[in-house]
Amino acid sequence: MKYEKEFPLFKTKVSGVTPKFDLSTPEGRAGYFEAKAGEDIRKLKEYLKSHTFVAYLLAKKSAGKGTYTKLMREIFGDVIAHVSVGDVVRATHRVMEDESEHATRSEIMEYLEKHYRGYMSLDDAVKALLGRDTKSLLPSEFILALVKREIDALPRGALFIDGFPRELDQVSYAFFFRDLVNYRNDPDIFIAIDIPMSVIDERMKYRVVCPTCQTPRNVKLLATKNVEHDQSSGEFYLLCDEHGERMVAKEGDTAGIEPIRARLEKDGQLIDKMFSLHGVPKILLRNAVPADTALQYVDDYELTPEYSYKWDEKSQKVTTKESPWTIKDDEGVEVYSLLAPAVVVVLIKQLVSVLKL
Repeated sequence: MKYEKEFPLFKTKVSGVTPKFDLSTPEGRAGYFEAKAGEDIRKLKEYLKSHTFVAYLLAKKSAGKGTYTKLMREIFGDVIAHVSVGDVVRATHRVMEDESEHATRSEIMEYLEKHYRGYMSLDDAVKALLGRDTKSLLPSEFILALVKREIDALPRGALFIDGFPRELDQVSYAFFFRDLVNYRNDPDIFIAIDIPMSVIDERMKYRVVCPTCQTPRNVKLLATKNVEHDQSSGEFYLLCDEHGERMVAKEGDTAGIEPIRARLEKDGQLIDKMFSLHGVPKILLRNAVPADTALQYVDDYELTPEYSYKWDEKSQKVTTKESPWTIKDDEGVEVYSLLAPAVVVVLIKQLVSVLKL
């Protein structure tokens, strides 16, 4: 891959650990994490009782940042917080447009009047947020004030910041971000995730979500327990494990990465920029491993499988087949994509190293 020299291969295979864990269930993951990183997890749990850190997640869209943080919360609990800058901006936009949210709007404006500092007036920044001024970009200083408000409302804990820096000119802000959010004595860390474009493309094309809970799955790469067959169209579809509803594709996803290629390339430039920064520790995570050497580093159940389906006329049920899935990375190398828990094991081990635990 492009960053192969910078993103080393890490070993999750542990000598003497022979069980195959079901990584699709909380119980299976609990046993897996204990077997693969139990000692390191205990070190981090002890650290998080009285310390925090600020981690900036740098990766292309759909690289799994939210999933990795969700798994960290599954292991460590509420001492881990995931702050998605995009979600913060979108939520603020909704409130500022909603006439029924008068009290919250007033609170937001009071907060911004106190904390926002920038070259654009606050009124103009709000207009840019609401899209009334299409010529003006949303100032980084305004975004940071919104993020600070979000963090101020959270219990103190370790922060995973998703979506900042987003632009190249925002990278320098990261050096002072922990001071801005009153985490000035806590370590800050860049976490970069390398993922082939082809994996993102497959994730997008086959992604589906539950209409009720918005939980994402993937018809090809992350099936649910129950799969049904539409007799009229011949289509196989997933049912949400929690709500039993038919999961549906998001508008535009079937086009894959092409509509967002420019954004993905910009995300890659941010990772390039990170390698030139000094003074902030870096954690490097790989989503994919070369197929010809993968099993030297990981166990087979840590690899993303491919799911295919067949309608059984006799039983009137769908049968699901799981098989190995390989794909070409950005350099044309045949690779396996790792399941999220395997990447999180590597994240935990590198965190312990960076924090010198």
